[in-house]
Amino acid sequence: MNDPRQLSAAAAWAAEAGHLLPPTTATYRGYPIGVWMKNNRTAGRKAAEIQARREQGLPAGNTAGALTEERRDALEAIDSSWCPAWPVAWQRCYKLCRGLIEAGTALPTAPGQMTLQGEDLGAWIQAQRLGWEQLLPAQAWMLENMLHLGPAAPEGRPQAPRTRADHWAANLAAARQFHAREGHLHVPRKHIEDVDGVPYKLGTFIDNSRRRADKLAQERRAELTELGMRW
Repeated sequence: MNDPRQLSAAAAWAAEAGHLLPPTTATYRGYPIGVWMKNNRTAGRKAAEIQARREQGLPAGNTAGALTEERRDALEAIDSSWCPAWPVAWQRCYKLCRGLIEAGTALPTAPGQMTLQGEDLGAWIQAQRLGWEQLLPAQAWMLENMLHLGPAAPEGRPQAPRTRADHWAANLAAARQFHAREGHLHVPRKHIEDVDGVPYKLGTFIDNSRRRADKLAQERRAELTELGMRW
């Protein structure tokens, strides 16, 4: 964890990507920078928990594996948002959108319009606007004040599904919203995903889709695979 070459690789990766929020699969010249950063975030959160306990006058407990102040300062010097309080995938999409605005490029308004670093930014923006009520106050502030986004208007919200195709599209939209918020598609079996006040049994949908994988149309399998579905 303390090899200076690791920090150099992180700085070089961030210089190319525009942020220090790599997915766990990311590498830099063969070095697993994504896994390394994931471990740093785990260590950073442990250090924060220890600090919070000390401030409350409680025993710090086992400090093994906690991030050092020196390493934390070095990572923050590269990207102050390297360890967000919410999913890394959310922060990564936010940073990519912020970069577009700073470059004078309009943000996408619908899924499929723009993909950067493997992220469908249009789908992410749509998921934020439709799931506005589920955002933390800080996230909503960032979207509203930095990206100039707001909750979807009533006329822009999805209608209740009617046909089988409608049901699939609605559940897929719920899956995309979950993925955009959480950064993965590991949905608990009993999870209910709220889309504009409409509850979708997303956990059941994912589980049933996995069980019926051999009967699904290739296009539908591909739609879930793009979200990281584990078949």
